[in-house]
Amino acid sequence: MSLILGIDPGSRKTGFGIINYVSGRSEYVTSGVIRLPGGDLAPRLKIIFDSVTELVQLHCPQELAIEQVFMAKSAGSALKLGQARGAAIVACATRGMDVAEYSARQIKQSVVGTGAADKSQVQHMVKVLLKLPAEPQEDAADALAAALCHAHTQQSMINIAGARSVRRRRLR
Repeated sequence: MSLILGIDPGSRKTGFGIINYVSGRSEYVTSGVIRLPGGDLAPRLKIIFDSVTELVQLHCPQELAIEQVFMAKSAGSALKLGQARGAAIVACATRGMDVAEYSARQIKQSVVGTGAADKSQVQHMVKVLLKLPAEPQEDAADALAAALCHAHTQQSMINIAGARSVRRRRLR
C-alpha cells in the first residue's frame, strides 16, 4: 500500500489529490483546491505550507508527486510558481516523504496518452481511472493526475526491475 499526494502548485490556487496505490490499482482518497487570497506572496506561501502540512498529518501519505516549474507567461510568474512548489515540497520533506517531480507533459502523457492533452481531457481521464462520479475541479484533477503519473512510473520501474532479475536468473 502506498498513499501518494499529488500537488499542482500555484500562487493563486494549489490543487491537491491523494490516491492509494495497492497491487497495481489506484483508489481515490481525497482531493481539492487550496484557494489563496490576493496580496503579498509570503502569507500565501505560508497558507500553502500550513495546508499541505495539515493534509500530510491527516492522511499520512508516503510520497509526493509534484509538477515541475515550466516557463509561464513571464519570469515573475515562474518564480512565484517555483516558490509555491517550494512551500509544498518543504511541508512534505520535513515529514520525511519521498518527493518525485514530473513535467506537465509527462503527467499528461501518463494519464491521457498524449503530452499535449488539454485540461478537460485530464479531468475526464482522472474521473475514468479513479472511477469518480464526476469530474474533479481542474486543479484537483491535475494534482490527482500527478499522483497517478507517479504510481504508473513506480509500477513501470518495478516491472523493469522484475524483468531484469528474471533475465539474470535465466542466464545463470
